[in-house]
Amino acid sequence: MKILLTRPYGRNQLMVEALTSRSVSYLVAPLLQIEATPAKQQGDGMALFHHADIIIFISTNAVNFATQAMKQAWPSETQFYAIGAATLNALAQLGISAQEAPQDCQQTEGLLTLPQLQSLSNKKIVIVRGRGGREALASELIHRGGDVSYWEVYRRTCPRLSPQSNAQAWQQAKIDTIVITSGEILDNLIKLVPKELFAWLRACHIIVPSSRVQEQAVANGFQQVTNAKAANSKAILTALGL
Repeated sequence: MKILLTRPYGRNQLMVEALTSRSVSYLVAPLLQIEATPAKQQGDGMALFHHADIIIFISTNAVNFATQAMKQAWPSETQFYAIGAATLNALAQLGISAQEAPQDCQQTEGLLTLPQLQSLSNKKIVIVRGRGGREALASELIHRGGDVSYWEVYRRTCPRLSPQSNAQAWQQAKIDTIVITSGEILDNLIKLVPKELFAWLRACHIIVPSSRVQEQAVANGFQQVTNAKAANSKAILTALGL
């Protein structure tokens, strides 16, 4: 087994350490670039953030870029929620206590099972996320009575691959397993691999973080797809049989 790690730059270190300690071969090729949303494009998100009853962080990127943009102290009379253990830990490092999605479903669908989010009449909710994220969470919270707004603190772009790190190089290096931690990364992988290498790509073992991305992978012709049910290193290593 030789694994391709595709998280954005700086986000693969835990997996690198884990695979190195297990003597598993890997390559790192970030397939998603994350950058701050320009302040003028963030709208009223920050102002709404400071008057919310409930704040939900979608990812560690949401925590990090919100922290960078913050111009005053964090609100103190607010309930904080995190999708995923890594996001919870990022908040904890800032001294923010939050509730997280259940361990067996560290994604939007899991968060929505929490008892505290069932009845939301007159609750002002801010979802901190990147631009162009899924609408499923907001739609369901609105259905439950919540007044939902977004603070979009970062945006995703597709990076350019170097001649030393591209699909042909991955095939030559005998990559047979690819770790995908979001639908955007899967989309970029498909965009960046030339059609003549699709047979190799679709034969690779693809590790995905959720049922939604699993369905996306299967719809794109991937033959071996394993749902890790979360994007954290522990879940991924379990899915890899490590």
